Amino acid sequence: MSVYRIYVEKKPEFAVEANSLISGIKSALGLENLTGLRVINRYDAEGLSREDFDLAAPVVFSEPAVDVTYDHLPAVKADEFVFAVEYLPGQFDQRADSCAQCISLLTGGKRPTIKSARIYIVSGKLTEAELDQIKHYMINPVESREASLDCFDTLDIKYTIPTTVKTVEGFIYSTDDDLRFMLTDLGLAMDFDDIKFCQDYFKNVEKRNPTITEIRMIDTYWSDHCRHTTFSTIVDNVSIDSDYIAATFADYINTRKDLYAGRTDKPVTLMDLACIGAKQLKKAGLLKDLDESEEINACSVKITVDVDGKPEDWLLMFKNETHNHPTEIEPFGGAATCLGGAIRDPLSGRSYVYQAMRVTGAGNPLVPVEDTITGKLPQRKIVVGAANGYSSYGNQIGLATGHVHEIYHPGYVAKRMEIGAVVGAAPAENVRRERPEPEDIVILLGGRTGRDGCGGATGSSKSHNLHSLENCGAEVQKGNAPEERKLQRLFRNPEVTSMIKRCNDFGAGGVSVAIGELADGLSINLDAVTKKYDGLDGTELAISESQERMAVVIAKSDLEKFMAEAAKENLEATMVARVTAEPRLKMNWCGNTIVDLTREFLNSNGAEKHTDISIPAPVFAAESNDADTADRWESMISNLNICSQKGLIERFDSTIGANTVLMPFGGKYQNTPTQAMAAKLPVLHGNTKTTSIMGWGYDPYLSSVSPYHGAMSAVVESIAKVIATGGTYEKCWLTFQEYFERTQNDPERWGKPMSALLGAYKAQIELGCGSIGGKDSMSGTFEEIDVPPTLVSFAVSVTDADKVVSQEFKKAGSKVILIKPEYDDNKLVNFDSLKAVFEKVEKLIAEGKVLSCWAVSYGGVSEAVAKMAFGNKIGFKFTDKLTAEELYRACYGAFVIELAEGVDTDERVIGETTESYEIKSDNYTISLDKLQTLWEGKLEPVYPVHVKEPAEKPEKYSYKADKRVAPAIKVAKPKVLIPVFPGTNCEYDTARAFEKAGAEADIFVVRNLTEQAIKESVDAIEKKIKESQIVMLPGGFSGGDEPDGSGKFIVSFLRNPRLTDAIHDLLKNRDGLMLGICNGFQALIKLGLVPYGEIRDMRDDSPTLTFNTIARHQSKMVNTRIASNKSPWLAGCEVGDIHSVAISHGEGRFVATAEEIAQLAANGQIATQYVDFDGEPTFDIHCNPNTSFQAIEGITSPDGRVLGKMGHSERKGCCVSKNVPGEKDVQGNSQVCDGGILSLTGTVGGNCGVACFVSHLDCLKGLRYRTDLVQFDQDGISAAKGDTFCQTLSIGYKQVVTDKLYFSAKLCGQLFPAFPVFFIQSILDGDDRVFLYECFPVSDQLFGSKYSAGFRQFVFTLGTCLPLGGSSIHRDLEVSAWLIACFFHCLKNGLDGFFIGFQSRCKTAFISNRCCQSALF
Repeated sequence: MSVYRIYVEKKPEFAVEANSLISGIKSALGLENLTGLRVINRYDAEGLSREDFDLAAPVVFSEPAVDVTYDHLPAVKADEFVFAVEYLPGQFDQRADSCAQCISLLTGGKRPTIKSARIYIVSGKLTEAELDQIKHYMINPVESREASLDCFDTLDIKYTIPTTVKTVEGFIYSTDDDLRFMLTDLGLAMDFDDIKFCQDYFKNVEKRNPTITEIRMIDTYWSDHCRHTTFSTIVDNVSIDSDYIAATFADYINTRKDLYAGRTDKPVTLMDLACIGAKQLKKAGLLKDLDESEEINACSVKITVDVDGKPEDWLLMFKNETHNHPTEIEPFGGAATCLGGAIRDPLSGRSYVYQAMRVTGAGNPLVPVEDTITGKLPQRKIVVGAANGYSSYGNQIGLATGHVHEIYHPGYVAKRMEIGAVVGAAPAENVRRERPEPEDIVILLGGRTGRDGCGGATGSSKSHNLHSLENCGAEVQKGNAPEERKLQRLFRNPEVTSMIKRCNDFGAGGVSVAIGELADGLSINLDAVTKKYDGLDGTELAISESQERMAVVIAKSDLEKFMAEAAKENLEATMVARVTAEPRLKMNWCGNTIVDLTREFLNSNGAEKHTDISIPAPVFAAESNDADTADRWESMISNLNICSQKGLIERFDSTIGANTVLMPFGGKYQNTPTQAMAAKLPVLHGNTKTTSIMGWGYDPYLSSVSPYHGAMSAVVESIAKVIATGGTYEKCWLTFQEYFERTQNDPERWGKPMSALLGAYKAQIELGCGSIGGKDSMSGTFEEIDVPPTLVSFAVSVTDADKVVSQEFKKAGSKVILIKPEYDDNKLVNFDSLKAVFEKVEKLIAEGKVLSCWAVSYGGVSEAVAKMAFGNKIGFKFTDKLTAEELYRACYGAFVIELAEGVDTDERVIGETTESYEIKSDNYTISLDKLQTLWEGKLEPVYPVHVKEPAEKPEKYSYKADKRVAPAIKVAKPKVLIPVFPGTNCEYDTARAFEKAGAEADIFVVRNLTEQAIKESVDAIEKKIKESQIVMLPGGFSGGDEPDGSGKFIVSFLRNPRLTDAIHDLLKNRDGLMLGICNGFQALIKLGLVPYGEIRDMRDDSPTLTFNTIARHQSKMVNTRIASNKSPWLAGCEVGDIHSVAISHGEGRFVATAEEIAQLAANGQIATQYVDFDGEPTFDIHCNPNTSFQAIEGITSPDGRVLGKMGHSERKGCCVSKNVPGEKDVQGNSQVCDGGILSLTGTVGGNCGVACFVSHLDCLKGLRYRTDLVQFDQDGISAAKGDTFCQTLSIGYKQVVTDKLYFSAKLCGQLFPAFPVFFIQSILDGDDRVFLYECFPVSDQLFGSKYSAGFRQFVFTLGTCLPLGGSSIHRDLEVSAWLIACFFHCLKNGLDGFFIGFQSRCKTAFISNRCCQSALF
């Protein structure tokens, strides 16, 4: 079959990536002679017809509006050089994979074979050596290689299919020298004692030679990564020079005597020391919430979650994970799979992971590339690549990253630190845990197996040298976030989790560990393990660490049901093993048993190891005598560990899930970094304010002097950050990340982790907070360089969202206090003093006396004051003299607190906030503008936040609609179809918002694993579109925003002729609606649905959305202005309304010709614009995150039925993003309610409408919160008779539902039955919002004299007290407007909404009933 090739290049004006690359290369390599760089994507395709290839060219491979395509490589000029780069064979290529999937969706046929490469054309007077420099910088040999420029005859790779694995002949009789050679020859991570232990086992127990698979599997199983062999080494003797450290060790020994009395199987080890604090606290009754089971997936505690006012039992899970070695050698993939692995731990515990934290360690990224150590990647390349990898994975899977921080220390040049910490939760009833029984079966879920990651566990357990980069390619895993998203969806289904007895995720060790640990007896069929490609042998299948896989144990009787549920989620599921009674692990492949080992041997973890430990006394440097000066403030704020990391942090999606309580940066200007992350629990149905908080602590410089002090302070700092955010130390759980140098059998090197663990143990016991989990990594050595002694403490607590406090100063004129604990002469905190401080701060916050709070950290009080000031541009005046040590040195456990107005205090007042944006003391006045510039500028070369902006100002558009289209939605609950494509991640938020607005959300997963699955999905979607009134395309990263462009999965699928016809029928014949947000907007515009209202082919100059000019993802809150209310989606808005909305995208830049934009403006199709802090459209990158043409954020179709916008209007709710001020509901600016009048306008049944005003009537103040209009058919209502009112009420000949509708006792007394109120004529003028007619006669007509007096009083009260304003109320518009407006508004204050249907004539009207405690009519 033919191989077709296409070259795709961005048009010069859209070549964002090429511009970013050339800037980075020039900055990193200093090549001033480099004058140009072009980036061309090359695609080769096989397995499809020429017709299908040509069909895919403008839809999948390219976008006509922003790309140019070639069928041959452009000619190279004299001063140009060309080279191509491709992934190594076996590495996952998401671009090629997504391309193949898109084509199969577009054609409905089989997936073709796609191969991609990246071609670079560099220009300038470059020497051969300089060109080699560029190649070396661009090509990481661990994952990619230089590719040929030649054409392919075929893409079909002929693999040699292996059928056997080798037996290690003579192993049981090998000499010691033979065994030592074998260790080196095979590159094993085990030591000589371990391989001798293996030899003894096979010689005396199995009485045979092992297979190579068994040796490789054992090496993995016993690796430090999997079995923590360093932490499990027995400590024989300990020597400690410092009395206070020795005293802590003595406490530890005494605790052991108490806990392990009479036991001889609990030797002194680092692992025991790491765990004993929690054991001691548990025995003391201080860990009653701990959730314990045989299944160890993540830290797990029992909590109570308030769901709609009712307590529910939940499990809160959290876990920290490292990928130090993989990220060091392949930054993007290593960091991506760090997060993927962290997610899968609590996910395997059947919890939904909803928030992530990233803490990393690096060398100075500003160091010139030429200073890079031989054998290492440049620090800049590592930090940027890792940031892109982690953020890409989290953004794609739909996980809010609530906090990001990078620590800089020269020791991390030895090996990077990459930590991902995650929080998950699930209703306790969803989690089933049972011991597997014989004949239970094991299902492999998710991704397929390849060579990626083979040896990853052992590789991460080794020390490394300058040859590591050349030899580690097979150890690198590649992430596939859309696949893991499917696992998340599956495990959120209680029907599925109720079948799972035990679960393990695939990480280090692959099948051998993930499945091998599920039960004592297992028979694994490696032939059943699904493969990415042929050619893998049994050993590779056994130890490959290919990602996004999960192993679950279920009863055999549940097999059919489980497989069906997996298929619904577009997941591959395969039975690969069964549980056996005999405690042996067996693996069969190609008719042979290639692994057959006893469980006892595997669980031995190898040969017993012993060591001695020595801990020298810490030696602290003399105190600095530097004075407190303005220059020192500037030096402080420019410190690499204090300066702004905004350009790093804002590439992580922080708002997905609509539960983020604190944005990473707070204040009007979003410039005060938060110290902890906070998010509401992921309640799927209902509302909650129960909020988790996670904080972290670690100081590499303090830890380098004394690991004991460093670890103790890390615990204190992590808890202090939680308290500063609204948590409590008495209900706080810990998990540690230990990362140390290779011990190399040196007692003093062993002393560093022991000293740190002793310090952490002391803090745990004193504070009553136990570390219930952790992760150790003991390979932080490169040649002669070691990482700093690292113990990062993560603290987790639970609070109410209302109590969460943020860090930015809130207003001028506030008193600011400093509360700090006492420290002794050994620089150790006095824990009684510390607990008193914690309790004071907690009490102040609980009483509402705190406006903002900062836990004093690395930079002392000066850092606290400056950063607290940045967010709202509020200044600070010192009224008390602080010492230089207080100002510039860390004091862990201290707090700087802004008090609420009128709060009296006996605490030390250090100053007050001011309107003048400056720091003022007796000695100096410092411009905060200058400090902010220094703070922001330090890392600008690495993590830019600025771009060159157009000189002109955008146009300000205003289009006030006199009338708008009337979508004919005439059902009680409109059905909203929400299709889920691979990579979609906003479906839950979207469905929740629509359901709260009263619609019926129908989430449908598009299945594309086979041709038949695609056909069935097309059939189903076509049917569902015909049954729906609204189609909503939610946000996400369909297909990972590949190939080189967003929304292509959705576009390819919806261009199916049948689906195109169904959508056109919905919009043109059935008066339906469509909405697309973010990824959905990208799809709408590339289909032509906006701005044209129909699916059509793209032109070369069609409007589109392309890459942000800053060349990275942007996530933040922005302000948008309503430019037109022509669309029924914006019927409740006034032109000029400004809303604060979350954005999160890498391709949100709206581009179009000037003529097209003018036409859109004239027709009222420009719906929203990005505006600055003064409400003016802007190109400022901080306000217009993608520098969209004319600052356009959203547009509509000509009639307004289709709306596309980048901002996530669905990410709203009570206490969401509470540290960023602004109106967060897309509604009008009304006097009636915070967000505006929610208007349901239109005829239902007939054309003659009467308006009925609906509101809270708990008390009059209820009218402020929300008001709605509903329409009834006048003819039907006029038939209502008072004498039938007390019976089952009918209007015309249709029954009226009156359940739960009654008058407020406060307004009408308690004499009246539950009944609705109808006005026979329109009572509100649509323009002036005033009563048109006297309403008193209405009561007589409806109810007669019996209820007339009371009803008159009610109507009069309603009429005279209602302040209406800001939104037009019309009697002749459409039902859908209320629903649409409510979709954007309903999350504001966590309102509970549902609809009750009133049948009027032959149609059903919407009635809002959103508070069952008060009258609504």
